[in-house]
Amino acid sequence: MNRTKRQEDTHFWVLKHIQENPQISQRELAKELGISLGGVNYCLKALMDKGWIKLHNFSNNPNKLQYTYLLTPHGVAEKSALTARFLKRKMFEYEALRAEIAALSGDMAEPVDERAL
Repeated sequence: MNRTKRQEDTHFWVLKHIQENPQISQRELAKELGISLGGVNYCLKALMDKGWIKLHNFSNNPNKLQYTYLLTPHGVAEKSALTARFLKRKMFEYEALRAEIAALSGDMAEPVDERAL
């Protein structure tokens, strides 16, 4: 997978997690996505620069490090576009994998039951 697709996938997953849990910390996000804390910070800054998310700090919150990440209307639209491209790519990968399994199972004495996979 090339760098642009990996970056797009990371943006998709970050936006998805933020939309589901706006108060997620960068550390939690890094753990859930399996990327470094620095990588999450870099991604969040890039998404803010693009205007896809905004950061909100509750001034009356005693924990001044607690932020909420909110998708902007532009961010919601971009997440939808990313979702469509992500699904299209994953469906293509799925079909290619099914074809590869079918070809390999033809080489076996007993065919593979796809439902067992």
